[in-house]
Amino acid sequence: MKVPAPHEILTDDRLIWDSWLAVHKLPTIWSAHQVGIFTHLSQQALSTAELAAKTSTVPRTLHVILGYLASVGLLEKHAGMWRTTPVASTYLDRTKPAFWGPLLNGFIDGQPLQVRISDLLTKGYAELPPRPGVKEWERGSMSDEVAQRIAAFMNAHSVYPAQSAARAALFADVKSVMDVGAGSGIFSIEMARAWPHLRATLMEIAAMCTAAQAYINGAGLAERVTTTSVDMFRQAWPADHDAHFFSNIFHDWSEETNRMLAQKSFESLAPGGQIILHEMLVDEDGCGPETTLSFSILMLLGTRGRQYTFGELRDFLTAAGFVDVTATRTGSSYYSLVTGRKPG
Repeated sequence: MKVPAPHEILTDDRLIWDSWLAVHKLPTIWSAHQVGIFTHLSQQALSTAELAAKTSTVPRTLHVILGYLASVGLLEKHAGMWRTTPVASTYLDRTKPAFWGPLLNGFIDGQPLQVRISDLLTKGYAELPPRPGVKEWERGSMSDEVAQRIAAFMNAHSVYPAQSAARAALFADVKSVMDVGAGSGIFSIEMARAWPHLRATLMEIAAMCTAAQAYINGAGLAERVTTTSVDMFRQAWPADHDAHFFSNIFHDWSEETNRMLAQKSFESLAPGGQIILHEMLVDEDGCGPETTLSFSILMLLGTRGRQYTFGELRDFLTAAGFVDVTATRTGSSYYSLVTGRKPG
């Protein structure tokens, strides 16, 4: 497999993220209309639980959808209660004379993405056909072909975020980092480029290790970036690294699974070691930023997770025993580094 050669620092990629994830906007609005979200909320303020009961929707999905609709200016939230904004009440309530439904219906109703979002609202993830690669990752094995496709996908949206994250000052004192669920290895590659003293180990399932090796070799970093084949759910983790790095891992999984991952990290880290989560953070009220919440919809569509707030990630880490949990923006896209320390 041919992989990109080493490159110079890239320009900011937020416009591309915004453009890519805008694909969810109209399908989400129409799916929300179909279950009556705008009509109900233009008549009275409701909590998420109350609205879920009235619309027969899945609370987990509804939680993310409502936040997204608020981020684009169609809903507002006060003291835990949701209402439509004036524009949504005027144009998206099916009982109002200026309702845009007949126009929007012809553009989006029945399109594959709209149908999947609608099914997600009404049925939930467990009843939808799995996205390619999901079952393979959960069982800890996949074909080389699937692994190469996943590595290319993940690498494509991670080059600039990896460059920005890798230059964080916290890596100055890290000698050995384990990149958990590393995908193409792009974050370890950029860490090694930025910090000549640092060695990185990619912990992945076997097929992903093979796919990542092509990227490592292409970067000329095989002496300092290595792989180890481990099923992070079922096998013991290598011990005594200075740091564990997780990029876009916690957003793939449920709260329960994330607590387990944090605990396994805590138990295998060297005393004084750091856990580092690289994630797009949702605002604490759950109502922004727009692109982050659209990314959360993408996670709902294809994984068991969603994007989390800093408070939620902090709770996962502190429950496992980590202290001094903080969040720092990387300067790239919408990403932050959430870090915690193992006492010792």
